[in-house]
Amino acid sequence: MRHNKKFNHLGRKKAHRDALLMNQCISLILHKRITTTLAKAKALRMYAEPLITRAKKDDMQNRRLVFSYLQNKEAVKELFGPVAEKVGDRPGGYTRILKTGHRLGDNAEMCFIELVDFNENMLSGKTEKKAKSTRRSRSKKAAPAAEAPAAEEAKAE
Repeated sequence: MRHNKKFNHLGRKKAHRDALLMNQCISLILHKRITTTLAKAKALRMYAEPLITRAKKDDMQNRRLVFSYLQNKEAVKELFGPVAEKVGDRPGGYTRILKTGHRLGDNAEMCFIELVDFNENMLSGKTEKKAKSTRRSRSKKAAPAAEAPAAEEAKAE
């Protein structure tokens, strides 16, 4: 029976899975975007987002708790510094998963996982989008077609 087994085990024992997620979370924080499989990215999102939420409140207890998960001083410094400043007003959803296709060797589904506020291309795309005109005009082809029967009637008379 599958009672209370809600997360993906990724085909690994607990210690191996924890080490994998810790290393991927460190890489995500330091590089802001990593390439991995879709299953690992979804597991990483569940691992990383509570840590980013902790980093929004900078005190000793949260720093110690995040360090116990990451075991990397540079990543903790980066997380409580620039990352926490950018996500300070965001209520959640700090990561984005973008699918990139299938891996050539084993056909595994690959993707990017990135921190949302650090992708300048996506942020600039939102500001440049202009409103669509909702006004509809008559087609140019429809206007001569309407005049044609009236011209034929005038000739017939």
